[in-house]
Amino acid sequence: MASIVQYAAVGRRKTSTARVYLRPGTGVIRINRKPAEEYFKLEMRRKALLAPLEVTATSGSFDLLVNVKGGGLTGQSEAIRLGVARALVQADAEHRKPLRDAGLLTRDPRMVERKKPGQPKARKRFQFSKR
Repeated sequence: MASIVQYAAVGRRKTSTARVYLRPGTGVIRINRKPAEEYFKLEMRRKALLAPLEVTATSGSFDLLVNVKGGGLTGQSEAIRLGVARALVQADAEHRKPLRDAGLLTRDPRMVERKKPGQPKARKRFQFSKR
């Protein structure tokens, strides 16, 4: 039985989590068992997740299998981008410098601020009345 060479990585952004599986192949991208063009209809979101492959000049040489959940579509595409970048570093350590220089290995720490008690939203206050 032949073993499949596969690199797995996790990417997160806001409330989205993406599990990315990178396999040597022909450039097929499946997101939640759908083709990337069907899952992300906007070109901008597809370009975001392909950015690490373009920076390392490896587009077309790997197949991507992605499971993503949580958040919105933009957060999901950026979570996938981080996962792909991390998986490429696993595949070849030479990819670390160009990915780091392009800012693709940095986890974006921004999250939604929690709602505070006694307020309508995180920072909004109820109207102040002097009398």
